[in-house]
Amino acid sequence: MVLSTIVVTSALKGAIGLVGTGLWLVPLLIAGLSYYHYDQLDPESRPIDRYPLDAEYDFVVIGGGSAGAVVASRLSEIMHWKVLLLEAGPDENEITDVPSLAAYLQLTKLDWKYKTEPNGRSCLAMKGGRCNWPRGKVLGGSSVLNYMLYVRGNRHDYDHWEALGNPGWGYDQALYYFKKSEDNRNPYLRNSPYHGTGGYLTVQESPWRTPLVVAFVQAGTEIGYENRDINGEYQTGFMIAQGTIRRGTRCSTAKAFLRPVRLRKNLHTAMKAHVTRILINSVTMKATGVEFVRDGHRQQVRARKEVILSAGAINSAQILMLSGIGPREHLQEMGIPVLKDLRVGDNMQDHVGMGGLTFLVDKPVAIVQDRFQAAPMTMHYVANGRGPMTTLGGVEGYAFVNTKYANATGTYPDIQFHMAPASINSDAGVQVRKVLGITDEVYNTVYRPIANKDAWTIMPLLLRPRSRGTVRLRSSNPYQSPKIDANYFDDPHDIATLVEGAKIAMQVSEAKVFKQFGSRVHRIKLPGCKHLEFASDDYWECHIRHISMTIYHPVGTAKMGPAYDPEAVVDPRLRVYGVEGLRVIDASIMPTISSGNTNAPVIMIAEKGSDLIKNDWAAVENAL
Repeated sequence: MVLSTIVVTSALKGAIGLVGTGLWLVPLLIAGLSYYHYDQLDPESRPIDRYPLDAEYDFVVIGGGSAGAVVASRLSEIMHWKVLLLEAGPDENEITDVPSLAAYLQLTKLDWKYKTEPNGRSCLAMKGGRCNWPRGKVLGGSSVLNYMLYVRGNRHDYDHWEALGNPGWGYDQALYYFKKSEDNRNPYLRNSPYHGTGGYLTVQESPWRTPLVVAFVQAGTEIGYENRDINGEYQTGFMIAQGTIRRGTRCSTAKAFLRPVRLRKNLHTAMKAHVTRILINSVTMKATGVEFVRDGHRQQVRARKEVILSAGAINSAQILMLSGIGPREHLQEMGIPVLKDLRVGDNMQDHVGMGGLTFLVDKPVAIVQDRFQAAPMTMHYVANGRGPMTTLGGVEGYAFVNTKYANATGTYPDIQFHMAPASINSDAGVQVRKVLGITDEVYNTVYRPIANKDAWTIMPLLLRPRSRGTVRLRSSNPYQSPKIDANYFDDPHDIATLVEGAKIAMQVSEAKVFKQFGSRVHRIKLPGCKHLEFASDDYWECHIRHISMTIYHPVGTAKMGPAYDPEAVVDPRLRVYGVEGLRVIDASIMPTISSGNTNAPVIMIAEKGSDLIKNDWAAVENAL
């Protein structure tokens, strides 16, 4: 996040709403990308925004994001099925293609701009005690806003899902679908049995990196961890990040799965189509279609076979509840007729971590705003697809480590590190603190004294939180943002684990390999933690509660589980309990959060969910 914003303010200062000079760089970037890259990178051109729509389709997919784009693409492979994809946002643009600009897409029209409710235990250094929760409101969804990190999670995650009563969701089957999507272009992984080539989704490393990430990986080996493919046989270890990029540009699910099939006659895509509810026959309890608003007009479309909800963990829960599917008491309170009493909006989990841990260095090896020359860097990227603008939103390396609370075998790490060659100070307060929502007091006290100095960061993240949050409606108005209670640190084990993660991060930073840069921790205390001894367990806990960094991985709000699970919303074939012709296929269905960035697992879920639909309907059609 940090590096992303710094590169923006360096390369495109004055652009996209920033005050200052340099507005000419935006059309230069757009024109250059179009001229240099059109045939190379975008031979399929953009999906067609369909007007008018048909009155009826076999399948209506709600949400064209990380999951929905995959589902629509895969279902339209059956040529006699008519598929409609509804997306509330617009198409991607040339700016979203640039990997380094990821954080700058937040708080724009491409973002739902959600915030968490204050709970007094977390996000204390953020304005109003609320964390920003960006969600993609664009074709490609959050795969257009994210940092492109390709992390599958741990094999134990999926075996646990299966053990909870979800047959077919174990690691071996999950691996099949990960490989099905993947076109891995890292030469050293080409022959790995854990990776695929030739799929729609391109995975590779950024072609540009700082020496700090090389040191980070070496530091990991110095303290006893291996430099390994964390998407391979074992997850524990350190690695230079892999991401969903293609020749220096973002590879969203829209680019990967929709553009190549844009000319299929049986696939229609409707953008800026805001779904307000699912149409359900209250007598037969069958989903019959979808109501949505497009161009200011309320419209309905019918689904002959199924409605598939792929709007993400926040919006899928909201749409289900608006449609009368959810907790009975809550729906009655909102004045919504209850069609099916299910635990929609419960079981919400997210990866929360510690932001703002800053290490200063004496050599010019980090990303500092004032060091970049905007025009040459932009033109190098436009012409060659290389340079700092190809970085994965700022994260250059990641690692998976074991605290004292992890399992004895060491094969199920409980902390993830994101490493970036910059920190909150690196853009002199121009944009980073706005994206994070950091208060002026915290920024001015801790980070302004080191503005524009070379620095790097490690962000420890809690992989499997025990705390559970909720999503609830504020009202029956489909245009009002839902109430998000992340409930961070409700379980004391979560904060205790993160404190141990902070201590391991310090251990990494103190490795011999970092001595060459004169690396040392920035020791100015947070205002709310001044009374505590710096680097003590109590201080780290206070720091974590203040700069509670989410990397926006909400899952679990329409839990997958067997019929005997009282919390389950969908069955192991992703069908909503008690409602015929309705499935949920996205991050909502995760019973427990995957151990790592969630975009790759969501794509896997969409791949598998698409096959479940194909298999179910093949059996029906063959019987006719």
